[in-house]
Amino acid sequence: MTAPVFVVEHFDAGDGGRYVLDGPEGRHAVSVKRLRAGEDVVLTDGAGRWAQCVVLDTEGKDRLVVKMDSYAEEPAESPRVTVVQALPKGDRGELAVETMTETGVDAVVPWTASRCITQWKGERGLKALAKWRATAREAGKQSRRVRFPEVLDAASTKQVAALLAQADFAAVLHEEGSEPLATAELPASGHIVLVVGPEGGVSPDELAAFAEAGAKPYRLGRSVLRTSTAGTAATALLLGRTGRWS
Repeated sequence: MTAPVFVVEHFDAGDGGRYVLDGPEGRHAVSVKRLRAGEDVVLTDGAGRWAQCVVLDTEGKDRLVVKMDSYAEEPAESPRVTVVQALPKGDRGELAVETMTETGVDAVVPWTASRCITQWKGERGLKALAKWRATAREAGKQSRRVRFPEVLDAASTKQVAALLAQADFAAVLHEEGSEPLATAELPASGHIVLVVGPEGGVSPDELAAFAEAGAKPYRLGRSVLRTSTAGTAATALLLGRTGRWS
């Protein structure tokens, strides 16, 4: 198994490369993971910068002392894959973000589609967005990523259409009269944007707005997936077909 990942805000090590991981991350490393001297860990800012370190010692219950020689930066993947995710009911939104993060998505845009039962408004919306972002962070650590996906602010249909218009490849998952995503012509670089609708499907008005922005409808397969799993399945297909999983 690869070394566990912990999030840091900076990579400023002291004399001899001595670095102290403290706070919630340090407590998790010491009290939950129970790391000991000689074990490897990876420190990252979640934005591509990371350092392979070796544990030197622990201090109390929340300070992990490691040796850090230097840090590196992982370049952004290409093509970039963004999933516009309609708001599911309950905790299925966090499930979608978790599995898409583990798969390798680069960005997630929460979308308030017309047929969404769940609505993000006021304080409730801010709390839900914070949950999605915390889920992406934790899933990024769990899957040993050093570049976590962005979870952007919730978008309206008009804002999603504007995003699709700027994409190098724009697709809407839609089962009726659609060609398979598995045979679509994909760009070798640039930005791929994929729209996943709610359980009730993408409305005709939304399809028309997205078509005007240059997005075509595509289907994944014969079965109908739930909104919380469709984005993960589509992301896996795209990463395999673009060579990012090669």
